[in-house]
Amino acid sequence: MTPLHLRLPATSANLGPGFDALGLAMALYLTIDATAAESFSIRATGRNADLCGDIDNSLILTTYTSILAANSRPVTPLHLELNNEIPLGMGCGSSAAALLAGVLLADHFGELNWSSQQILEEACRREGHPDNIAACYLGGMTASADDGKAVITATCGQNLTWNLFIALPSVSLATEKARALLPATYSRADAVANIQSTALLVSAFALNRGDLLRTAMQDRIHQPYRMEACPLLPRLLPLTEAPGVLGVALSGAGPSILLIADESAAATLPAIIRKAAEDPDLEIIRTTIAAATVVQK
Repeated sequence: MTPLHLRLPATSANLGPGFDALGLAMALYLTIDATAAESFSIRATGRNADLCGDIDNSLILTTYTSILAANSRPVTPLHLELNNEIPLGMGCGSSAAALLAGVLLADHFGELNWSSQQILEEACRREGHPDNIAACYLGGMTASADDGKAVITATCGQNLTWNLFIALPSVSLATEKARALLPATYSRADAVANIQSTALLVSAFALNRGDLLRTAMQDRIHQPYRMEACPLLPRLLPLTEAPGVLGVALSGAGPSILLIADESAAATLPAIIRKAAEDPDLEIIRTTIAAATVVQK
C-alpha cells in the first residue's frame, strides 16, 4: 500500500466562552509518515518522544486497530516516523490530533474510502465532543455542533496574522479531572453572558476584529471553576489590559493559557507573562493560526 503523510495541528478549544463549541488550530504539528510493515513500530522525535513512541499506549495505533476491527478489515501493521511539537496533557489538543491521525490511517490502510465528513464524525465520536477535532481537521477557528445526526462545522480566521502565545506550566491536567470541576447547572445570567461573548468571538475571527477579543474571550461557564487546578489562569487573565494583548483564555481544559496579541506586543510579551506568573523559567511558545490537516497519499 502507498505510504501516508499526515501533518496535524495543535488546537486550543473553548477560547473562553465557546465551551465545547469553538477551537483554534495552532501552528504546532504532529507529523507522521506511515508505511505498511511486517510489525508495528514507531520512531518518535520531538516533544515527549518517549511517550509518543510507546507502542503499547499509543492512542494513534489503538484508534487505528479498533476502527479496522469494527469494520471487519484486516489490520496492516505500520511503521510510523513521528515528529511531535504538541505539548501533551496541556490543553493543546494532543489527544485530538492522535485520534484524528488514527482515523486517517485506518481510512487509508483499511481502504475504507470514507468521506471527509465520515472521518470527522468518527473522530468526534471517539473524542466525545467536536471542538478540538473539527479545528484540527479543518484549521483556522472552527465552530462545531453535534445535533445527534451529524457534526456541523463552520471555519474562519485562517489568514489572520495575530500572534498566539501559549504559557505552559510544569504540571499537566487530565481533561477528565478538569471536567469534574464544573457544576451541573448554571444561572440564566451566566448562560446569557456566555452566549453574548461567543457571538462576539466568532465575529472577531470572521471580521479580523481583534479589538473585540478582550470582551469576547470572557467566560462564566468553565474558567471560574478551574482556577484552583490551573493556577496560571488567575495570574494571567489580568494581562487582557496589557498594551497589545487582545485576549486571554484557558487553553482547552488547561492548564496552559492562550494569549492572543498583535505585533506591537510580540517582542515584550514573554517577559510580561513570566513576571505576571512569578516564574522566570515558565515555558512560553509563540506561534500562529494554522491551516487544515495535511493528508498526502
